[in-house]
Amino acid sequence: MFGQKQVRTIEATDEVAVAEDAAPPEALEAYDPHLAHAAQNVHDLEGSGTLVRSERFKTIRNGVFGLMNASAAVGRTREQMRDGVEQLVMEIAEREKLNITLAEQVQIVGELLNDMFGLGPIEPLLADESITDVLVNGPDQVYVERHGRLELTACKFRDNAHVVSVAQRIAAGVGRRVDESSPMVDARLADGSRVNVVLPPLAIHGATISIRKFSKRNITLHRMAQQGNMSLQMANVLKLASTCRLNIIVSGGTGSGKTTLLNALSHFIGLGERTITIEDAAELQLVQPHVVSLETRPENAEGLGGVAQRDLVRNALRMRPDRIILGETRGPEAFDVLQAINTGHDGSMTTIHANTPRDGITRLESMVMMANGNLPLMSIRRQIASAVHLIVQVERMRDGMRRVTRITELVGMEGDVIITQDLFTFRYDASAYSEEVKGVYESAQLRPAFAARAAYFGLEEALLEAMRI
Repeated sequence: MFGQKQVRTIEATDEVAVAEDAAPPEALEAYDPHLAHAAQNVHDLEGSGTLVRSERFKTIRNGVFGLMNASAAVGRTREQMRDGVEQLVMEIAEREKLNITLAEQVQIVGELLNDMFGLGPIEPLLADESITDVLVNGPDQVYVERHGRLELTACKFRDNAHVVSVAQRIAAGVGRRVDESSPMVDARLADGSRVNVVLPPLAIHGATISIRKFSKRNITLHRMAQQGNMSLQMANVLKLASTCRLNIIVSGGTGSGKTTLLNALSHFIGLGERTITIEDAAELQLVQPHVVSLETRPENAEGLGGVAQRDLVRNALRMRPDRIILGETRGPEAFDVLQAINTGHDGSMTTIHANTPRDGITRLESMVMMANGNLPLMSIRRQIASAVHLIVQVERMRDGMRRVTRITELVGMEGDVIITQDLFTFRYDASAYSEEVKGVYESAQLRPAFAARAAYFGLEEALLEAMRI
């Protein structure tokens, strides 16, 4: 598979130089732990952007791929290929009389393996469990989100064609395409991470890749309570709500943790229930044994073959579901979801983009009207009031922490207005302004309207205890 020429080891002369005026991460620790972490990240990746664009790297890369037998590499793992790539790198560096250090040699081999098996220079970022988002803004800018804050990394792509190549590899992995004729795509990685790609000419300054990483940790309501995302009382009430088959909407902004909370709520679906999930890019990870996952499909180059969420919701009704979980409600499928919920599919869940529970109700009304503009508003509101039991509002706050700021119950109609009541609210402490948001989770200590439903499942006492009535 590799060249047969004699290979000799290159001696290491020194390590990759680091700028003398760069502040070491430990010097920043006392000032700001987040800043120290960001500095450490930059130190770890220092030089990677300049190296992958250097003539030395291009020469070695072209030489390695020129000597490598691609067909013989099929089916081999990254570790199986490492030794051979290392040999080729040393051989080409010697032949071309390139002066590279041992540290640069290790970095070059890593970059080549990332190109062959991973996603190029962002592969180390995907392996970092402290990173939740990877945002590529063209070949020169790669940002990450860590602990709720954005940081600029030293990672760089060789050029825009390199970014496009990585984006096309991601899309091809899930049977989708992204090119000039179809410059936007939603996809996912093998681990379930969600990916959005936008290519030029829509992206003016180069191809963009936005990756929302899938957490390998099993996030539960109890763990979220321990982390301060909600109170223990709130976690207990949400657990009971899911167990009692309430229809729940998780509302919040982009990146607020809606899908994470939806996954946590799904843990309390009964093992004997048949659950059907519907998503644009499958990322829900249900632990039950009886789950059917459906995923939309975009149109092909001729504008044919597209399958929308609304089509999948309609088809799901013919699949004998106990519960339907819609990854995100964003269009006319809202009408079909309400119809499904009102015809016996209790315990269904979905997410929606909205800033408050009341805004979420208004958005639902608008999306139902998108599907059927002839329905009177009163009829739509009555359907929503009878179908939806709880709206859980989540928010990513200025300190990066995601918090459940409100649990709101829909209790019925009064005239032409949907009546709601807040069971729990996060009260922000304005007198303690600091880097960290401070506040308390308050219980309204009301008897929830779904107490009778909880009694049907033998959980009324547990519910009242959770509400501390």
